[in-house]
Amino acid sequence: MKSIFIKPNKENLTAFISVGGVLIFIGFFDLLANTFLNINFTEFLPSNLSFFTPLILGTIGLYLIRIEFSGNRTLDKINTNFNSNNFNAILTLLVIFALIKYIPPLLNWFIFDADFVGNAKEDCTSEGACWVFVKVWLNRFVYGMYPDTEQWRINSAFLMLFLLVGASFFTPAKFKKYLLIFLLFVYPIIGLKLISGGDFGLKYVETGAWGGLSLTFIVSAFALILCFPVGMFLALGRRSDLPAIRYTSIGFIELWRGVPLITVLFMSAVMFPMFLPDGTYVDKLVRVLIAITLFEAAYMAEVIRGGLQALPKGQYEAAKSLGMGYWKMHFLIILPQALKLVIPGIANTFLALVKDTPLIFVVGLLELAGMVNLAKTNPKWLGMAMEGYVFAGLVFWIICYAMSRYSQNLERKLSTERK
Repeated sequence: MKSIFIKPNKENLTAFISVGGVLIFIGFFDLLANTFLNINFTEFLPSNLSFFTPLILGTIGLYLIRIEFSGNRTLDKINTNFNSNNFNAILTLLVIFALIKYIPPLLNWFIFDADFVGNAKEDCTSEGACWVFVKVWLNRFVYGMYPDTEQWRINSAFLMLFLLVGASFFTPAKFKKYLLIFLLFVYPIIGLKLISGGDFGLKYVETGAWGGLSLTFIVSAFALILCFPVGMFLALGRRSDLPAIRYTSIGFIELWRGVPLITVLFMSAVMFPMFLPDGTYVDKLVRVLIAITLFEAAYMAEVIRGGLQALPKGQYEAAKSLGMGYWKMHFLIILPQALKLVIPGIANTFLALVKDTPLIFVVGLLELAGMVNLAKTNPKWLGMAMEGYVFAGLVFWIICYAMSRYSQNLERKLSTERK
């Protein structure tokens, strides 16, 4: 049966592009006029049909310009990527129309109609966002209830961490292992001692006062540093030939992966102290750090195990033929190759860890999201929750995006595939 639709072809390329372009232009013009000028050129049509007119005209226009191998590079690229069939054409138009419809009001609320100057809620007189709320509470969002006069200690601890991480990129290979040992086993003690105080003339600050973005970084940094080696040894243990080690590792991994993190946090904060001997006290933050580290280590173990299983058996046999023992073989031959294969999975686990930190709010620790929840209940700032959550969301997005980009660059740097 002959198709009732006109089939676009190269012979009438100019005509099809002209008619299709006009229909697409009319569809966009109608949407823009309706959105920004509140003018509806198709109001004479039934309301349902009038609403979908830009989409219908745009779809017909994209159909008319869908000419395979037209010879026009731009047109072929558009057809290949966005207009390969009617379904993709409709999806493309829906996405563009949604951006046109909702991005301008969002920008108006976010920037153009927002209030940035002032010190009280009463200074927010426009219809946009009240960023005065974030400005007034910024110090608490960053440091929580940590004393203002002692905040230099938090800054110093993180500056030390950044310098150590930065130094790892320039340190000669023969010294990197010592820097790594210092970063994994010595720095956590120095950092926590500097922030908590109590020695060397530093004022003691209880962990209940720690909070805000700094606590988010503290929990994330220490959990990231500690969960990787624990997960690596669990992955090796799960593949061990010794039944006791293998089944212990399997039991640990499956137990922690099968329990929600919020349950683990409640256990660490409420039930764990019940099992301690009388007179023994472990700080709540330390218990939370241990709980999150063990929880994420179980996921990290499975990611690393995937990399170990992806390596061909010949790599193991080659290492053994050189006379290497178990640990030397794994640390010099197997693990470097396995970890390179699972960089995306490791980065994904790290991102999940950072985004899971707001859950510590349920055990009374106020990180960034917790401080936003606290600030929004202040009688002087009721109704400002939206601005606080948007600010927290942007901060988490920046952190996670930076980590994602770094993992992609690292993956490209370590890639051994031929281009």
